[in-house]
Amino acid sequence: MTSTQTAGSGTLYILSAPSGAGKSSLLRALLDAMGGSVAASVSHTTRKPRPGEVNGRDYHFVDLATFQAMVDASAFLEHAQVFDNHYGTSRLAVEQQLSAGQDVILEIDWQGARLVRELMPDSTGIFILPPSREALRERLQGRGQDDGAVIERRMRDAISEMSHYDEYDYLVINDVFERALEDLVAIMRSRRLRLAQQSLGQAVLLRTLLESAD
Repeated sequence: MTSTQTAGSGTLYILSAPSGAGKSSLLRALLDAMGGSVAASVSHTTRKPRPGEVNGRDYHFVDLATFQAMVDASAFLEHAQVFDNHYGTSRLAVEQQLSAGQDVILEIDWQGARLVRELMPDSTGIFILPPSREALRERLQGRGQDDGAVIERRMRDAISEMSHYDEYDYLVINDVFERALEDLVAIMRSRRLRLAQQSLGQAVLLRTLLESAD
């Protein structure tokens, strides 16, 4: 079943980028900049919590049997296996947030984005790119966590991911972090100024401005 976002509901944003483009850092800064009016979807995963992670805040940590039961019940907007772990986006949780007027951001890859757009075609896609391949490589190397072979594999994966940029509505280049953040904020603010949203949010003002003077 396809879901359609109504004028009074929140907007579903899909945020994608290759590893090393700065997506996670930008998302954290964006959530702070928007002051709680935008929420990041919390995914379900079968992997174990890492030190400092909190169930329900960082992820919903579930066992494989629970995850598979959710798959069988079509409870996910999208789900994928990454190495030995499974990740999924709860359809019910997202729909409840949107119905309450909350804007929601999904931080997923292009494959997950395709699945979400099939179910929620009114979603808004944003793709983040690095300013160059050299900058991307430097960012991946700067983490200091991977050897040369892993870096090369990540670069190949990144190039493959970047080839799907044209499946999105907006393209943001993360060259200067502050400027990329401003671009993301501008996208969200402009989306809220669309006629359908403003007609509802400013209904009282519009009625007052247009009512006949006696």
